[in-house]
Amino acid sequence: MTVPTFLTWLRVAAIPLILGVYQIPAAWLSIPEKNLLATALFVLSALTDWLDGWLARRWNQTSAFGAFLDPVADKLMVSAALLVLLELSRIGALVALIIIGREIAISALREWMARIGQSGKVAVNWLGKVKTATQMVAIPFLLFDGRLFGLLPTAVWGSWLLGIAALLTLWSMLYYFKLALSGINLSE
Repeated sequence: MTVPTFLTWLRVAAIPLILGVYQIPAAWLSIPEKNLLATALFVLSALTDWLDGWLARRWNQTSAFGAFLDPVADKLMVSAALLVLLELSRIGALVALIIIGREIAISALREWMARIGQSGKVAVNWLGKVKTATQMVAIPFLLFDGRLFGLLPTAVWGSWLLGIAALLTLWSMLYYFKLALSGINLSE
């Protein structure tokens, strides 16, 4: 168990905490307090995503298991947060379906490409990274659902950013499918 892998496991462990925040009785925490706590947990978890990758490279502790677990943890965290936002009526079902559906489709595509020895064709690229970064800003804005520093209406900005993330999600999915389909035999 390396420190980077431990940080990834912490991100997985944070998922039920983020979900559980909204199950705390209203007498204990108000909605704005729940929003703040869920936002803080999500942001801390997102920061561990950056930190575990940086530490793994810096300390030369990359592993096949870490390479597998890291994107799984990210997808679970984003999916859980989107489901919370959907339940709170802060996002629409179509946006959640686009983002979660793309993650399932691309994961399946990558597995298939690995089986036929073509995994390099669908490696993570800049478009997927921009999509992820946009999501990772939009989701905490939507969880917070207030005015940041008394000025910035996070619900409005989060909705816009998540809409952009959904468009980037579709674009990146089509891009990955185009890469995968170029030069392969579909009967394999």
